[in-house]
Amino acid sequence: MKSTALEQIREIVERIVETEGMELVDAQLVGGGQHRVFRLFIDKLAGVTHDDCEKVSRLVSEALDAEDLISGGAYTFEVSSPGIERPLTRPKDFERFQGQKVKIELREPIEKSKRFSARLVGFDGERVTFEMEQGKTLVVAIADIQKANLKYEW
Repeated sequence: MKSTALEQIREIVERIVETEGMELVDAQLVGGGQHRVFRLFIDKLAGVTHDDCEKVSRLVSEALDAEDLISGGAYTFEVSSPGIERPLTRPKDFERFQGQKVKIELREPIEKSKRFSARLVGFDGERVTFEMEQGKTLVVAIADIQKANLKYEW
């Protein structure tokens, strides 16, 4: 699928989700042929309910069918919450989840390691500050983070 179509789909989905008082965490189109899956992960401060997923599914399905943006025939469509260990993918995620425990994977190693568990303690728009379990502070550019997820504390 061309990136312009993906951008169009994302814009439509974000508009629908935001109108419903939620945020789009991620959108994925995976697989190929008759085994394609289009997944949306939505969230809101009070948590996502089954009714929220059902409503977004219906609204997005209607919009995508009307525009015929996912070409190539059949696909499975799924809508869910991102889960308790949700990914942090945008700058506003690093603002929102300050104080939370996170798992991070860096693009390049620091002190021979690319993976860390830490508490997210600051974000200035470009750099993220983490408090490590050993009492150290780690400051990295957001662009240097390959992957970040909340870490559920049992």
